[in-house]
Amino acid sequence: MQHRTVADLMSHDVVRARRDTPFKEIVELLADNGITAVPVVDELDHPLGVVSEADLLRKCSTRSEPFSRTPKPHLEAWERAKAEGATAEELMTAPALCARADWTVPEAARLMALRNVKRLPVVDEADRLKGIVSRGDLLRVFLRRDDAIRDEITKDVLQRTLQLAPSDVTAEVHEGRVTHRGAVEASSLIPIIERLCRHVDGVVSVSAHIGYRFDASGKAPAEK
Repeated sequence: MQHRTVADLMSHDVVRARRDTPFKEIVELLADNGITAVPVVDELDHPLGVVSEADLLRKCSTRSEPFSRTPKPHLEAWERAKAEGATAEELMTAPALCARADWTVPEAARLMALRNVKRLPVVDEADRLKGIVSRGDLLRVFLRRDDAIRDEITKDVLQRTLQLAPSDVTAEVHEGRVTHRGAVEASSLIPIIERLCRHVDGVVSVSAHIGYRFDASGKAPAEK
């Protein structure tokens, strides 16, 4: 099976900020490029952190207004320091959480979910910035056509990997939902089919309506 990697999905033209990029210039970078965050890099193009709209808005939320209708947020000391920042280095969230270009979609998605971030700078072997991948980029695997998913499952999973005949198990795919029908020799093969199919890019769910000739003990299922 050929899985799409971060390199296949990431944006290669990355807008960068330097340590000393001023606040207003960062706002302009976001507005001019239609993005919501920029990685901050050093002189060797190593990512140091990320400045997002949330980092910038912290400055607005802390300003006092005589007749404000909403309360000021409670900020920790480090948050107050960032709110007072004037350059990228002072404003950024650091250190930068980075992905590698050869990571799979699940690997990148797990890190985003674990650390609650919306994007990851992508670095090479020397930790130089090569791209950026967002939640939306990762979700593009689910735009894959149903017929392409069905072909990969049928040819690569069922026939090539599991050595099943075309008449043994069929795969129907609708909106990324896979339904298997047929029968196999042993019941132990059914969860293997389900697991391998869930790893195919673009699969949303797998439902197996598969009979079997023998269970794990070698017995045939009882007739009803």
